[in-house]
Amino acid sequence: MDKKQLLNFNVHKEGDIFELLINLARYLRGPEGCPWDKKQTSLDFAKYAKGECEEFIEALEKGTIEDINEEFGDTFFILIASAVAGEAEGKLNLLEALLSAHRKMIRRHEHVFGDKKATTEEEAWNSWHKIKEAEKNNKNL
Repeated sequence: MDKKQLLNFNVHKEGDIFELLINLARYLRGPEGCPWDKKQTSLDFAKYAKGECEEFIEALEKGTIEDINEEFGDTFFILIASAVAGEAEGKLNLLEALLSAHRKMIRRHEHVFGDKKATTEEEAWNSWHKIKEAEKNNKNL
């Protein structure tokens, strides 16, 4: 994607802006990009994400909708930047990571997508943690 396309602020769907943000992060690390972004590793960006998450939480606790939107955006972008750096390092595949998250959320919400329905918050919580624990135990085998 070229610089002109990245300056498109007339986006109305989440999927479109998600793609634009990924391309922006890739551009910033590319030949015509930002020297600072190019030097950051996936771990560097992940460490910055910690601070951005704290700012997002603070905005949720006492900020305006504008503050919350801004801090969520900052947090989201730094995670994308970490993923893009991870791809360049051969440590991560963004598509596979997103598919993995989707599969896990479906699997862990057996009480929604499976035969066993939860009728209370406690039942949902217990079902989630039972599945999580079983997955953890299977990984340790």
